[in-house]
Amino acid sequence: MNNHSTALPGDARAASAADASAHTVDTTLPLRELTRALGALCDVLEEEHPPVAVVRVVGPGPETSPGTPDAVTVQDVNRWERVVRRFERTAVIKCLMVAGSCTGTALDLLLASDYRVAAPDLSLQPPRHDGRLWPGMSLYRLVRQAGVTETRRLALRGEPVTAEQALRLGLVDEITDDQEAAARALSARFHGTAHEDFAVVRQLLLEAPSAEYEEALGVHLAACDRELRRRAAARDSAGDPVAALPDSGTEAAA
Repeated sequence: MNNHSTALPGDARAASAADASAHTVDTTLPLRELTRALGALCDVLEEEHPPVAVVRVVGPGPETSPGTPDAVTVQDVNRWERVVRRFERTAVIKCLMVAGSCTGTALDLLLASDYRVAAPDLSLQPPRHDGRLWPGMSLYRLVRQAGVTETRRLALRGEPVTAEQALRLGLVDEITDDQEAAARALSARFHGTAHEDFAVVRQLLLEAPSAEYEEALGVHLAACDRELRRRAAARDSAGDPVAALPDSGTEAAA
């Protein structure tokens, strides 16, 4: 596995597309620099298309992160939220490694990742400033992923969530004190996964909570049609005599 650092804007370098790529995102950077750095990482992932990207998050958001007004404008926050959304929707399977305090921009990245590995000392908490909760998009993702009730409790109590609690809530997928070994295992586990197909599944999952049934049906049928066509093409290339189903998704919709 190749290791790369995204500590400064433009410092995200590509790994071989045949292997997983590993990157470090330094969330102690000022928001504007961090936004540029995450954008550079997205460029790498979109251009190189590694099957898996292991992303290690360094440090909690600084005192001048989106959780505070110091030297940050709403335009800066908007640019950050947009690049996090771009990161979230990138086709590559993104495995995030996090330890210690996870708040502010680090929490944003955690919630936008596909698979989350936490160290036992994880302390997860929505960002606050002077006792006031930051109303950023981490709240939106927390509601969608953990539910309204649990997010309301987090907002009211202001108590950090431990690694075990985060696992129970589904905010992390695994707890380990050996993240290097976990990164190697995840690279092997997801190496054969078709990340472009997973990107379609991810989008269906993201849209499911808010989509009406009839609206969702059309999108799911289109995805099913694409998968049936892929299988038919695979059979044809292998010389399989079994008849293909070229228009099954269209017929089902009718």
